[in-house]
Amino acid sequence: MIQKHCFECGSELTEQELDGEGIVPYCPKCKQYRFPMYNVAVSMIVTDEKTGKILLIQQYGKLTYILVAGYVNRGEAEEDAVVREVREETGLHVSHMKFNRTSFFEPSNTLMCNFTAYVDNAEELHINQEVDRCKWFPPEEARTNIRPNSLAEYFLKSYLDER
Repeated sequence: MIQKHCFECGSELTEQELDGEGIVPYCPKCKQYRFPMYNVAVSMIVTDEKTGKILLIQQYGKLTYILVAGYVNRGEAEEDAVVREVREETGLHVSHMKFNRTSFFEPSNTLMCNFTAYVDNAEELHINQEVDRCKWFPPEEARTNIRPNSLAEYFLKSYLDER
């Protein structure tokens, strides 16, 4: 998704060469280069510290399983978003986390940042209204139950293959 208008004045952007950067959108009215803007979200492989099982969720009436995920709020650190999203959607406490990787998701113009979020209170799982259903899976069962051809599958399989 390419930005077509200036986010400050609304003028149509042109393309101009910027030394060391290549072709960059440019606002002729503000006389400023406008680098691309995109959303940032976190995706979590929620893992029970005690059992090593992985939590997968179902949302929006779909029957396939995905990872817990959510957008990063303006001014919020990604790590704080991991803790907040896991708590909001599952009621679980993230005791520690590990950054895994990122991938750009074109359909929503979003940079997805994947983490492993270890929880220490899996027995207190309580989903909110954003989640239809969820289930704890042993790692290899999680691999076979994640939504095929999804970014969640890419993140989970990459994580499992590197362990």
